[in-house]
Amino acid sequence: MTLHISVFSGAGQLAAALTDDVAQRLRRAPTLVLGLPTGRTPLGFYRRLVHVSRAAGADFSHATTFNLDEFLGVGPGEPGSYRQYMERHFFRHINIDRRRIHFLDGAAADPRAECERYEAAIAAAGGLDLQVLGIGANGHIGFNEPAERLAARTHVVRLRPGTRQANAALFGGDVARVPRHALSMGMATILHARSIVLMATGGEKAACVSAMVDGPLTTRTPASFLQLHPDVHVMLDQAAARKLRTDHAGG
Repeated sequence: MTLHISVFSGAGQLAAALTDDVAQRLRRAPTLVLGLPTGRTPLGFYRRLVHVSRAAGADFSHATTFNLDEFLGVGPGEPGSYRQYMERHFFRHINIDRRRIHFLDGAAADPRAECERYEAAIAAAGGLDLQVLGIGANGHIGFNEPAERLAARTHVVRLRPGTRQANAALFGGDVARVPRHALSMGMATILHARSIVLMATGGEKAACVSAMVDGPLTTRTPASFLQLHPDVHVMLDQAAARKLRTDHAGG
């Protein structure tokens, strides 16, 4: 499959375009099932989506969300959790039914059973209509790290040092406090979404974006598996797109 690439002049323009896309999808299908990411890249998108929601341009009252991942050993109420990230930046500001927010519980007594529960919940919701993704500098999506093998379904993963460093801000800047393991949707879970949008900004993402788009399909670049999906839109700012081998559409 050919990835659809859009290159924007800056992160603000990218976030605005993605916000418009999600708002339109919600108007067409109010019961949209959304897969959502965390990290620095989506922050502008969440800010704009909150603004559009408050202006009555995006109604989340019948939408359902599933987040990609969570740190193992970190409960949903802890400040460093991805659940609290989503509460701070998105959930508490929109009109979503709290019963429709789905999250992996990093403090679950049986992490593998928790992964199975999450897969069952996604299936019960009818699957993901739209999965929004970021990409790690090493080419990971979700917490699917480069490896000899990739897990198909939601699973426990050991985090690479660079991934832990990238998340240190959630733990007071102290990488030693970042958990060594996490729970993450698997590659097949992500690829079974009906549509996927991946956003990447900044020059530090240029190499992994190039590997994803122009490189071979390899478990060493988990995002390269998006090449297999029939409906993927890759949204980049100019800095993230600078190492692509071919010209792509502007935004």
